[in-house]
Amino acid sequence: MSILIKNGRVVTASEDQIADLYIEGEKIIAIGKNLPYRADQEIDATGKLVFPGGIDPHVHLDMPFMGTFSSDNYETGTRAALFGGTTMVIDFILQTQGKSLRHALDQWKGRSDGNAVGDYAFHMAVTDFNEDTKKEIRQMVEEEGIVSFKTFMAYKGALMINDSQMVGLMQEVKKQGGLVTVHATNGDIIDYLIAKHKAEGKLSPLYHYLSQPEITEAEASSRFCDMAHYTGCPAYIVHLTCEGALNAVRRATLRNQRVFVETCIQYLTLDASLYDKGFESAKWVMSPPLREKKDVETLWAGMNQGSVQVVATDHCPFMWEQKKLGENDFSKIPNGHPAIEHRMELLFSEGVAKGKISLNKFVETACTNPAKIFGMYPFKGTLAVGSDADVVIFDPNEKHTLGVKSHHMNVDYSSYEGMELTGKTKTVILRGSVAIDNNQCLVSKGYGKFIRRNKITGII
Repeated sequence: MSILIKNGRVVTASEDQIADLYIEGEKIIAIGKNLPYRADQEIDATGKLVFPGGIDPHVHLDMPFMGTFSSDNYETGTRAALFGGTTMVIDFILQTQGKSLRHALDQWKGRSDGNAVGDYAFHMAVTDFNEDTKKEIRQMVEEEGIVSFKTFMAYKGALMINDSQMVGLMQEVKKQGGLVTVHATNGDIIDYLIAKHKAEGKLSPLYHYLSQPEITEAEASSRFCDMAHYTGCPAYIVHLTCEGALNAVRRATLRNQRVFVETCIQYLTLDASLYDKGFESAKWVMSPPLREKKDVETLWAGMNQGSVQVVATDHCPFMWEQKKLGENDFSKIPNGHPAIEHRMELLFSEGVAKGKISLNKFVETACTNPAKIFGMYPFKGTLAVGSDADVVIFDPNEKHTLGVKSHHMNVDYSSYEGMELTGKTKTVILRGSVAIDNNQCLVSKGYGKFIRRNKITGII
C-alpha cells in the first residue's frame, strides 16, 4: 500500500510547514511541497495537523497489582491508545523477588504476544538485584532489545530495592549500554504515615494523598540523582509530580548532571482538590498522588525550560468494583487511573490551545523525546524519510467532550468525565496502515509489533 497525505501542516519537534507526505509500505518515503507521487490512497489534510505517532513510555497493561489485574490488556489498551493518537507504548515487566528476569519476561510475553493492536516495547523492573540478576542485564540488552531498567524506592517487600542494590544495578546497566528509571518516593516515610493514619481510623482516599507528602518525592528524587551522579549511569525519573522533586533535578544540573524527567498528563491537568469527594476520590488514587496547583504550574514551566522532557500517562486502569476493594481502607485501593487514550488530546488542548507550550514542544514531549531517550530514534518518534510511517492527522479546532460513554479504554468510569477539549485525533497510520479513521479501528489484534531498542547514550 502507498498513501499520499496532501496539504497538511506537518509538525515535528523542530519543523512546522505546509507539505505533503508520501508513504510506501511501512516507511515514509518523501516529505515536501506538491510531491509528484501517485498513491493507492490519497488523504487531503488541508486545515489539519500532521505529526508523528505518539509514544507513551509508561503504561501498565494486564498487570498484577494488589491482588487483581489492571483492566486494560494488550488488545484493549493499545487499541485505545491508537484512538487517541498514540501508536506505541512501553510497558513494565515486573520481576518477582526471588525469581529471574527471564521468568518475568516469559510471563509478560505470554500476555502480550499476538495480542497488541499498536506497537509496544518493555522496560524491565528489577526488584531483586543480586549476582544472578546482574548476569541477566547483558542478555536483556543484547538479546532482547530491552535497554531500560525500572527501580522502585517504595513498596518494600514486593518491588523496592535498597540503595546498595541501586548502585550495583546502575554500574552494571551503564556498562551494558542501558538506562535506569525510578519510581522516586521514600517508601519508609510513606509506610510510616499509612500505618499512622490507619491507627487513627483515618481510612478515606484523602489519606492516600496525605500519606505521600511532597517531601517523600523530593527526598527520593534527590537521592536518586546523587546515586546516578556517582555511577555515571543514564537516569530517568518516571511520573514526577511536584516542585520539590523537580528542584532536586534542577540542583543536579549545577554539577553538570543530566537526569531525564517524565511527568504524566494527569499531573498537568488535575490537582489534589479531587481528594475531597469521599470515596469517589478513589478514581484518582495513584502513586504519587495528584499535587497542588503550584506543582501543576511548575511542571508546565519545567517543560518549557527543558527540565521535563516527556509526558506519559502511567496508565493503570481498574474497574470501579476493583477500586471498591479499598472502600473501608484507602491502603487497599488499587493504585492507578485510565489515560492512555487521552494523553495527546489533553496535552494539545490544555497545552497548545491554551498557549502554555508550542506545537513543537508538544511533539517533542509526546513523541520525539521518548524515542530519543529510549533508543528508537529516528525510526520512531518523528516524521522523516526512512522513519516508520506512524502518522497522526489531527483537527486542531474540533471540540469534543471526554467521558466513559465515548472512550475505548476497558474501564467503567472516566477520570476526565465532562471535560471539553479543543483538538481531536481524526486519522492514525501505524507502520503504513490506516489504523484509525472515522472513529473506527481498522487494524486487528496482533498487528502491533514488539520493538527492539538500541543501546542508550544518555544524550538527546
